Amino acid sequence: MSQEIGPQLRARVEEIREALDRGHDRFEPALADRARTDLDRVLERLELGVDHSVVALVGGTGSGKSSTFNALTTLQFADVGVIRPTTSQATACVWGPQADKLLDFLQVAKERRILRESALTARDEADLHGLVLLDLPDHDSVATGHAELVNRLLPLIDLLIWVVDPQKYADNALHEGYLRELQDRHEAMLVVVNQVDTLTDSGKEAVRDDVGRLLAEDGLADVPVILASARTGTGIADVRKHLSDVLQTESIAARTARDEIGAIARRVSEGLGEREPDVPATAETAAALADAAGVPAVTAALQAAVASPTPVALSGVQRPARSRIDAIRESWVAEATAGLPTRWRSAVGAAVAPAGDFFDHASQALEGVAQPPSRDASAARMRLLGLVAVGVGIVAALAGAILFLLTESTTLGIAVAAGGVLIAVLGVVLGLLARSRRRRSAAERAERYRREVSDAVAGVVTADLIDPATAVLTDHAAVRSGVEG
Repeated sequence: MSQEIGPQLRARVEEIREALDRGHDRFEPALADRARTDLDRVLERLELGVDHSVVALVGGTGSGKSSTFNALTTLQFADVGVIRPTTSQATACVWGPQADKLLDFLQVAKERRILRESALTARDEADLHGLVLLDLPDHDSVATGHAELVNRLLPLIDLLIWVVDPQKYADNALHEGYLRELQDRHEAMLVVVNQVDTLTDSGKEAVRDDVGRLLAEDGLADVPVILASARTGTGIADVRKHLSDVLQTESIAARTARDEIGAIARRVSEGLGEREPDVPATAETAAALADAAGVPAVTAALQAAVASPTPVALSGVQRPARSRIDAIRESWVAEATAGLPTRWRSAVGAAVAPAGDFFDHASQALEGVAQPPSRDASAARMRLLGLVAVGVGIVAALAGAILFLLTESTTLGIAVAAGGVLIAVLGVVLGLLARSRRRRSAAERAERYRREVSDAVAGVVTADLIDPATAVLTDHAAVRSGVEG
């Protein structure tokens, strides 16, 4: 069994505790308080140790529990005898690191504890490393507190080994007082029929069959039965093999702590969203603000004005309606908090800029972008020059025609007319170039204006909505990650 389970579980507890602290008042107080209380209780359990598997030998007077304990440990530590001065005390043998806190909780006296491994024997006993073997008081003892001790230990026991003898295995005190009440622990039980060295071969099989029948009647048909003799060592190796198999799985204390931690995490997660919300894109929100102020219409009018050959009067961006800006803000917050519990939604709503501030900032950003000139001076000069050239060309062409018709200077008339035509064509070309320049300038200025407006309102969206909301949503993501592990 891994010796890292305890630290791992403690780290998991601290991870959830840190998540609760980071979430702070964004959790319902009752939920957070209960979670912290439950985490404290898990830590108390972890303090007992979860890196040991606890196996308890339980049985009645004279069953040979203590002899079995000594045989399994290969030590003569437990008291053996019909009359023992320490019948009221449990005995413990620990393989591996000490388990003092656990044994203190189990009320095992310090003089009744022994460490099985040493520098000389650790390798030989490595298959049982992590085992705490208990020899509990007789369950049928008349001394007060024995049955109570057994019952108190059950939640911490990884394996209950019921040691019975061939004479008293059918004892009602065992079956009615314990076995039938432990049906839900059937997978963590083993029955050892001790003292089989006193039986014949046929007697052994008869006892095995009868014990199996009684267990089936108790609802424990799948509980293994091992025939053993602590005196001769028969079956002891099989019991040790069973113990070794138990140690290959997580201890019940670790499983219980892990289950409790999982249950706490699930309860805490009820105060969180199932996933992280999708924050609206900045560009989309900026576009909505621009639309609310009529920026698309202003941009189209600007483009048309610059492209027009004649001057066109333009109106600037109008302050948007407060209701539309408020609606954009509310829609943004709703989308950015979709799926979050009420307290987390409220936290985001409180973090972002108030509606009035957001309206003022958005309006100032919209009005603060200077509108480009509605005319291209260079294109206008080019157009004027073209018109002049066309006029001069027409006049020259007419003059050349008159000279050709009214005088004998035909060559001169043709030359003047041809020159006039060339000048007029040049004027037309200038006019076409001017129109092309106006259109290009119109598109560039409209796009630049649109982009500047978009950047200005995007800055407001980032500063007033995205940045403050991201701080809360980052906390939510971190808290959810911590809770989910």
